[in-house]
Amino acid sequence: MRRLLALCLVFTTTACGATVAENTTATDPVTVKNCGQDVTFDRVPAKVVTNDTGIAELMFALGLADRMAGYVIGSGQTADLATSPFKSDWDSVAKLGEKINKEVVQGAGADLVFAGWNYGFSESTGFTPDALKELGIPTYQLTEACRNGVGKQRGIMPPLDALYEDLRNLGKIFRVSDRAEKLVTGYQEQIRSAEKLMTGKPRPKVFLYDSGLDQPFTSGRNAAPQDIITKAGGDNIFGDLDDSWTTVGWETVVQANPDVILINDYADGDNNTPEQKQKFLEGYAPLAAVPAITQKKFFVLPYAALVESPRNPAAIESFAKFLAG
Repeated sequence: MRRLLALCLVFTTTACGATVAENTTATDPVTVKNCGQDVTFDRVPAKVVTNDTGIAELMFALGLADRMAGYVIGSGQTADLATSPFKSDWDSVAKLGEKINKEVVQGAGADLVFAGWNYGFSESTGFTPDALKELGIPTYQLTEACRNGVGKQRGIMPPLDALYEDLRNLGKIFRVSDRAEKLVTGYQEQIRSAEKLMTGKPRPKVFLYDSGLDQPFTSGRNAAPQDIITKAGGDNIFGDLDDSWTTVGWETVVQANPDVILINDYADGDNNTPEQKQKFLEGYAPLAAVPAITQKKFFVLPYAALVESPRNPAAIESFAKFLAG
């Protein structure tokens, strides 16, 4: 399996260990629009608790590790730390646990919880922005995971726009807007350069495989893989689904006849490694005639590169290089 590029993502913009030169102790209120609602922060948060690797790395990219009380990541995400360009930041911030809950954030003295729906927030566990508000703890929701008003479907804007929105909002909240804008500009330049790699070449159909044996878990048009695939020069076979991460049927995968399979390096309980996932896909009889299987066109990206995070631009670049061959 070709993993070299995927496991060695190269960042072309400075992101690690940033020194924040702007005023992070200001007490004047700042209002940002988050998931369609105006949210006001009376002061710069100083004890932030994050959930998920991508969310923590948004803080790291902005040089805000010293504003964090700690992070929570699940056991399936620990492999992300080995591929992270923010290793020193991970080392400098406390891990609070593998499951976020009220006790964890209260114990850390959190003055802000940064998470998202299905990225920590969940009605089933009672850990929601409203529940934290009752405890006097402010929240910021990951824009990729915003509910879009259709049941529990998520995603209110294109994935990269969600990334830029969060960077800019966090820049305002923490008074590091200059840093945020530099990151956005650098990412946009990196992506424009990557897009040129597939100019004039046929666009392969791509299936994002996260997990699932009976039914595959994949990405609709509102999750990060949508823009990673399309900006790299491919077409997401489930790009017409108005949702972020979602479950589909195998028959629709077979009918779509993908040319390439993009595998999420995430331990999901069924198949814990990319090699196990590829072995399952190659041995699943209904997929036997699919071009991606017959030609062994697999590519692997870390989980933290496939959710909204600072790794998205580098993921586009590495996948584009793979597709360009």
